[in-house]
Amino acid sequence: MAGGKITPRQKMINLMYLVFIAMLALNMSKEVLSAFGLMNEKFESSNTASVVNNKKLLMTIDQKGSENAGMFGPAKNAADKIATISKNFYDFVEGLKADATKGVEVDKETGKLPYEAMDKGPHIDETWFKGDGYSPKGNEIIAAINKYVTEMKAAATSEPSLAAKLTPIIKDLEAKFNTADVKDNEGITKKYLSYHFEHFPAIASLAKLTAWQNDIQKSEYDCYSSLLGGAAIEAASMNNYTAMVVLEKSAYFQGEAVKGKVVLGRYDDSTKPTSFQGPGKIENGQAVISMTAGSIGEQNITGKFTFVENGKTIPLPFEGKYVVIPRPNSANISADKMNVVYRGLPNPMTISFAGIGDNNVNASAPGLSKAGANGKYNLNPASGESVTVNVTGKMSDGKTVSDSKVFRIKGIPAPQAAIGGTAGSQKGAKSRLQTSQITAVLPDFLYDLKFQVTQFVLKVPGQASIVVNGDRVNAQCTAALARATKGDQITISDVKTKIIGDGAGIQTKTAAPAIFEIQ
Repeated sequence: MAGGKITPRQKMINLMYLVFIAMLALNMSKEVLSAFGLMNEKFESSNTASVVNNKKLLMTIDQKGSENAGMFGPAKNAADKIATISKNFYDFVEGLKADATKGVEVDKETGKLPYEAMDKGPHIDETWFKGDGYSPKGNEIIAAINKYVTEMKAAATSEPSLAAKLTPIIKDLEAKFNTADVKDNEGITKKYLSYHFEHFPAIASLAKLTAWQNDIQKSEYDCYSSLLGGAAIEAASMNNYTAMVVLEKSAYFQGEAVKGKVVLGRYDDSTKPTSFQGPGKIENGQAVISMTAGSIGEQNITGKFTFVENGKTIPLPFEGKYVVIPRPNSANISADKMNVVYRGLPNPMTISFAGIGDNNVNASAPGLSKAGANGKYNLNPASGESVTVNVTGKMSDGKTVSDSKVFRIKGIPAPQAAIGGTAGSQKGAKSRLQTSQITAVLPDFLYDLKFQVTQFVLKVPGQASIVVNGDRVNAQCTAALARATKGDQITISDVKTKIIGDGAGIQTKTAAPAIFEIQ
């Protein structure tokens, strides 16, 4: 209770005072205890919202500090320190609240604490205090409070250019968390924690600690607001209004008319709508949009606010537009002299106009057809040496844009003859040539074409050429090979082929010859 030396008479008075307080606590009405509980709920709800709002403010300061270090760098440095200090002390107080609810069980039906049964606070009395002074736990609490105030003061003065803005906030904080001894209404000097918590009902102590957290959040918010260059927001003032540029849509093509308006917008707790319909939710008096962008092209955002004024429901519909453009995940790189398509093959193409949906893009060319997915086409040219692909797109304002590109048409190049799957020249025994299949391959070609050999000519040095129908040597070839000697080069030439699968029906060129040297 009182500090310093006191007389026996004063000790008796103090004892009687404690007995009186205890009697009051025992007889404290259920209504008063419930009122403390409701007050704690209000503080808890306010703290939850404040934590979210403060995080958003801190994110704003951090973003501005990253984008413009010269102007907002000091604010970011101070804000980051304040955020850490505030969170540490907030969490510390959250831990203290367990002392007020020690041994109290939550009502299973309501999910709330039994406020009317929390008329005593034995755990705090037993663990925070010792005699007329503090226990080690009490000293720890006082040290934590003083540390919080000292660190906040140091953070506020760490950036000289901002210290003046934060000084009034720190002075208010020092007053709220002044741990000096307190004189009660009877003129008796008590220690700080004794004055606020000793012999109090548990629910009253819990509400007091939650109020501390509210003071922490408010000081943090005030610091952030000042660091951003604004004074504390005054309710029902023009400070709640902001000028906003509202364009008809959020993306425009070069040369397109930009239309919109500048309006005054207000959002605060006093202008919360009774209901909101749209892609988002109401936060702090404003609709926060959260959605996924739609398909490429112009999209609409619609919704409605509902307010109640003079007992009447007033709907306020809104409508906006935005343009979705393809995500830049690849560069547009082209070799101007390599714009080639192959005759008879379904050459795949991707055709689009940036910022225009596929449903408003039209492409045309001889042999061009849709391939299923948006912007995907196949071009299968026929005759001629070139083909022009024409593309038109309809913009959101109704105007059209067009473009075209010319592609050279080339035939499928001649394949190469192959013996046993190997093209060009090779060496081996006669028996290998006699059992090998004659094939044709087209290496390093863009399409994986499959060729079937229908005819070839086998030539053994010093003997007549043999025309073979099919893809393997016949008996005549075997007889000729029997007379060949080591070092003779057998030529497979005039190889005729046809394409199997994709490209079937396309007339192919004669394959390049293959050489087989007898070993």
